[in-house]
This record gives sequence, C-alpha cells and structure tokens, in this order.
Amino acid sequence: MSCVVGYLADFKLRESSMNPERSERIEIPVLPLRDVVVYPHMVIPLFVGREKSIRCLEAAMDHDKKIMLVAQKEASTDEPGVNDLFTVGTVASILQMLKLPDGTVKVLVEGLQRARISALSDNGEHFSAKAEYLESPAIDEREQEVLVRTAISQFEGYIKLNKKIPPEVLTSLNSIDDPARLADTIAAHMPLKLADKQSVLE
Repeated sequence: MSCVVGYLADFKLRESSMNPERSERIEIPVLPLRDVVVYPHMVIPLFVGREKSIRCLEAAMDHDKKIMLVAQKEASTDEPGVNDLFTVGTVASILQMLKLPDGTVKVLVEGLQRARISALSDNGEHFSAKAEYLESPAIDEREQEVLVRTAISQFEGYIKLNKKIPPEVLTSLNSIDDPARLADTIAAHMPLKLADKQSVLE
C-alpha cells in the first residue's frame, strides 16, 4: 500500500508545483471534520453533532448550500480552534440535510473542488474562511496517459492483496482519464492514515 500512497502523494506534489497560479477567491463557512478527508467528486454522508458545526451547516443552507470541509489535525480535539485545522480542504455542495431525533444532523455532501484557506476566523457562531480554489494543471496528453496507467496498475496490485475492496472499483477507474480525479478516487477507496489522506488532497 505504501507504494500506492507514495505515488499518489508524489503526483499531487507535482500537480501543485506545476500550477502556482490560484483562481477565484471565496468566503465560505468551514466545517471541521474528525479523521475524514473529502475529495472532489466524492459523495459521502457525514454525521454532525457539535453545535458550532450544526450552525455552520445552517448558514450554508441559508446561502448557496456550499461549505468548505477541512480536516482537524487531531481527531481527538473536541472544540477545535483556528490553528487546529489544515489549510487545504474541499469546497462541497450540501445535497441533503436531515435533523435526527437525538439532535445530531446527517448531511450528504458532494466534494466539488480543492481550496486553500488564506484566512480562517471564528465569528462565535461557526468558522468562516477566505479561501481560493486550487486548479488542476494542464498536463501533456502523453504524460497524462502514463500517469493514469501507472496509478491503475499499482492500485490493481493492491486490490489483489486486499480483498476488502470490490473488484468493480477497478472497472470504474478505467473510465476516468483525468489523473487528478483518478488519484482522488483511488485515495478515497484506501484505508489511509489521516496524514496520508491529507497529503493526497494537498
């Protein structure tokens, strides 16, 4: 598994170095996540119990249903501050939000695009960030094909050793020709440590 993680991290590092330009700046509510990293194109249910996090979701629902999902550096931190979050996260769209009888909230989100926080603040109600989208780079078509083939080949080897990942996942990967999206999809299906998940995101 380490070789797959290393390849994905190396690719993302090359991606960011090839693309120093940043795009649109945004101001957006921030939802801290415990031990979870959400990637673009990923649809995932989240269970939210902290009052500040619930208010963050409500603020997003009252606006454009967009929220920035950012992992905590330490999952054990119950009340994270501005210095307890990573600076790169994923802007996501809230697809569905349901308040449960026990007071927690189940929310279904879809990752849209990476973003880097330039300023993070706590207004007392919830976290809010000034951030900028991180764009995927333009890659030579021949190099892109090599990157895709290498990533799929390494992941295929991992699947053969790990029976917990269904083989049909590999079939779905064969339809992805964007290296960045491929790296995200592979990382989402692997039981990585938080630091490795965040490394792929960044």
